[in-house]
Amino acid sequence: MLLQTLRQEVLDANLELVRRGLVLFTFGNVSGISRKEGLVAIKPSGVPYEQLTASDIVVSDLKGKIVEGALHPSSDLPTHLELYRNFPNIGGVAHTHSECATAWAQAEKPIPCFGTTHADYFHGPVPVTPRLTRKQIGGDYELETGAAICRTFENLDTNVIPAVLVAGHAPFCWGINPAEAAHHAVILEYVARMALHTLVINSDSRALQRELHDKHFLRKHGKNAYYGQVKTK
Repeated sequence: MLLQTLRQEVLDANLELVRRGLVLFTFGNVSGISRKEGLVAIKPSGVPYEQLTASDIVVSDLKGKIVEGALHPSSDLPTHLELYRNFPNIGGVAHTHSECATAWAQAEKPIPCFGTTHADYFHGPVPVTPRLTRKQIGGDYELETGAAICRTFENLDTNVIPAVLVAGHAPFCWGINPAEAAHHAVILEYVARMALHTLVINSDSRALQRELHDKHFLRKHGKNAYYGQVKTK
């Protein structure tokens, strides 16, 4: 079986979405890429999570040609592939229809950073893509979705904002591997819910001041980060 380790990682990340309550029925998907092989492993389309095994994970090349797997891949495969082709730092992609993050996507509003929990993971608001045009929807829809994400990040850094809201659709998140992509999906839902509650409590809430936003993000992710334990060689 090709990419046995990666397939297991992709399976585990998909099941993490279930454990964290981010997906219903067969909603959502996680993928991972082997840059060395130029191959992507992704959840099959419409298969219940409780039935999934590592051997069910479908492998394709970066052009979408199925290399191994008896099942049809996720219909979102072209979106995942577009992200992998354009952002070489991405090693895993997670897509959910989690309730609060999806509500922000449906409202076509970026998620503001109101507090330090958001700032710990996203160095700025979580952006939302523009609406797709009628032509884009009627064409290669999933590819156009990926292209819309890429255009949204033309002046943003996918390393420091590892998530996006696709207008009228739902969130996509990413990371250095499938596990981190799933982790970011969990955190995104959490901050989306808190942002909603914040605005309910005070509709005039202001974004966190830049200095505090920077402090929290950089103490965890900056070159002089000091959050967590020091890694020994």
